[in-house]
Amino acid sequence: MSRKEQRTARIVGALFLIAMVASLVGAGLIEAGLAAPDVLASAHADRTKVALGVLLELINAVAVVGIAVGMFPLFKKENEALALGYIALRIIEAVIIIAAVISPLALIALGQANSTAAADAASFQTMGASLVAVRAVLVGQLTGIFFGLAALLFYYLLYQSRIVPRFISIWGLVAVVLVLAWNISELVGLEVSIGMILVLPIILNEIFLGIWLIVKGFDPAPAVAVPTQTAMTGVGG
Repeated sequence: MSRKEQRTARIVGALFLIAMVASLVGAGLIEAGLAAPDVLASAHADRTKVALGVLLELINAVAVVGIAVGMFPLFKKENEALALGYIALRIIEAVIIIAAVISPLALIALGQANSTAAADAASFQTMGASLVAVRAVLVGQLTGIFFGLAALLFYYLLYQSRIVPRFISIWGLVAVVLVLAWNISELVGLEVSIGMILVLPIILNEIFLGIWLIVKGFDPAPAVAVPTQTAMTGVGG
């Protein structure tokens, strides 16, 4: 691997860690700010916390696209169509993440309006419930599905390229299948009580991969056998 590719490995590794921390902490802050029964009052009261969560989720959206762009030159060598597909899926994932932060921002605004217009409290509460439901679908299902599809391509191309030890790619593929199974089940109305347990393997994998890329970088490309002089003479003669 060239020095430029090793630098790319460290950048991509850092982006994996940034995306993971931003995603988990950002979602945690937003959900904590919207957890009260009166979601509008809660969103307005905890608007700083919710806004910070929104900022972190936007950072996550930028990071996931950055990972795809950084990996494209390497994945292109294996399969350009799949490499482009990977970028496309991560862009869609980022768009869904961005769409999902509209709800908490709107809830903050509605909470402010609700505090000064008590006569319309019922209407505001209905709008608030709708916004929470929309975010639940975007974050709880669609983001996970597009993340999973993108990750399937990522780990397949990672496995084929051999630029990291293959156990990391296999671990990632198995973990992604668990995530997709959970999200698809939820999408069709099947409640999965152990959902967070199914997500844990991919969280650990991406943290491990991020650290690996920062510390170790990409593995050198497998050596290609060079024809011996005898063999070359035999072919020519």
